[in-house]
Amino acid sequence: MSYDKVKQAKNISVGTKKATKTVEQGKAIEVFVAKDADPRLTIKLVSLCKKMEVPVTYVDSMKMLGKACGIEVGAAVAAVVNE
Repeated sequence: MSYDKVKQAKNISVGTKKATKTVEQGKAIEVFVAKDADPRLTIKLVSLCKKMEVPVTYVDSMKMLGKACGIEVGAAVAAVVNE
């Protein structure tokens, strides 16, 4: 399951703003997007990922993604950061 990648990652950017910045800086290896996240929040990031050739993986829910990131609240997006 793709949540394992998030859990095992040493460094992750959680949230649309942080993840977008990580992708823009060319540091993102992969971006995870929750299927139940508001598309208005995720659409720009997804198109940026396509442009930057960063793979996007869709996961079932914000709640599960947040949990995988080790936070108590849901996360719309998370980017795995290359060290």
